[in-house]
Amino acid sequence: MRYVTARTEGAQGAPLVFTFHGTGGDEHQFHAAASTLVPGAQVVSPRGDVSESGMNRFFRRTGEGVYDMDDLARRTEAMANFLSAEKKAAGDPPTIGLGYSNGANILASVAFARPEIVDRLVLMHPLIPFTPDPQPGLSGRHILITAGRRDPICPAPATQAFADWLEGQGAQVTLTWTDGGHEIRPEETEAVRAFLA
Repeated sequence: MRYVTARTEGAQGAPLVFTFHGTGGDEHQFHAAASTLVPGAQVVSPRGDVSESGMNRFFRRTGEGVYDMDDLARRTEAMANFLSAEKKAAGDPPTIGLGYSNGANILASVAFARPEIVDRLVLMHPLIPFTPDPQPGLSGRHILITAGRRDPICPAPATQAFADWLEGQGAQVTLTWTDGGHEIRPEETEAVRAFLA
């Protein structure tokens, strides 16, 4: 699978960071921020290859919070293969994934299917409106979730249920709440910075 991709070459032995934009974003949305958060990192930021009314996404949906599960499965496999190949080409360094909204959802879906690819995950405002199959490969993975208590797209109970499911798989979950909605607030950025430090 080929994606339109932004790339930054990193220092020898530095971590590899993958970033995933939200609906309507592109490969540049978090690309520069990743280099700031993880100095010296190699950064690879793919653009979602689904268009929804002209907005970039990583998989199709039939309505707000209603996913095309067959499409999600196909695109998860394609993304997992892409990330695995990128990681191998980089020499198998420590790997971080950072995604927001739709980007957090595809990153989480890759982790459900192939948990060995990404070592540390930053999931900002994810929405997983289904219960994934058990995944013991997530045990010990460090995962940060940031969320808004008033998020109209990712309801707080769904976020909490997802965090609880991850903990049930043995993942080391940090859940950071803000009083905001679906926007990224400064305290989330600080939580990401602390998590990746």
